[in-house]
Amino acid sequence: MVRYAKPRSVDEALALMGETRWRVLAGGTDFYPALGSRPLREDVLDINGLDELRGICETPTHFVIGARTTWTDIVRASLSPAFRALREAAREIGSVQIQNTGTLAGNLCNASPAADGVPALLILDAELEIASSKARRFEPLESFIRGNRKIALAPDELVTAIRLPKPSLTGASSFSKLGARRYLVISIAMAAVRVAVGDDGIVTDVAVAVGACSAVAKRLRGLEQALLGCDARSFSLDERHFAELAPIDDVRGSADYRRTAAREIVARALSAALRDAKPAKECVA
Repeated sequence: MVRYAKPRSVDEALALMGETRWRVLAGGTDFYPALGSRPLREDVLDINGLDELRGICETPTHFVIGARTTWTDIVRASLSPAFRALREAAREIGSVQIQNTGTLAGNLCNASPAADGVPALLILDAELEIASSKARRFEPLESFIRGNRKIALAPDELVTAIRLPKPSLTGASSFSKLGARRYLVISIAMAAVRVAVGDDGIVTDVAVAVGACSAVAKRLRGLEQALLGCDARSFSLDERHFAELAPIDDVRGSADYRRTAAREIVARALSAALRDAKPAKECVA
């Protein structure tokens, strides 16, 4: 018999997860479609009543986004230009109905290579707060998603928040996505760029991430190093800057097309971020 539980606190949820294996239900936007026509055979832990896991707060060192925070919450939040890529990605995730119920942690735990939220969080050096009944730990997003539908999460662990360090929230950012149509589409390629510049226009901080072009979304560290200390307005992107990607051929596009598309959308996102970038300073919400 399938069990269903709806805990009233995080501590209660973690205690239950320490007893047996559960399928966690948050927004449900991936949970139900993944079942298809199959009957539900797993015990369900419904965390939709845990209001303490929703919202955005600030600590002396981080901005902290609760795991149950929705994409609509992100769109409506008053945040600095460094968060703009995340807000733009939020607007691209499914329909408004999906944005109203889908959660940030759910998007990450689903671990799709085409998850729109991942590149926009990678450029902010996001880390996940992960809790069990025994301990609490922090895992960088880059190592949390290990492959297609593979994550670094034990059966008794729950993602409780996404933490963004303040030193990584400088400058302005932008998100660019390519799909077969404008809305309600799985990405062929996507990119997020955050850039900060000095008074002379020279890049002082930069982060670039590309999704749907490898098994996991990737930071392009080589490109970031090449951009640092340069005038990005005259910087020329070429193929070597995208050698870290490993795109595949599928029904949405070929590997060669994805690699070419990645170069174009990174250029677009970089140009858009530069238009709003100001001399680097720690962000203020």
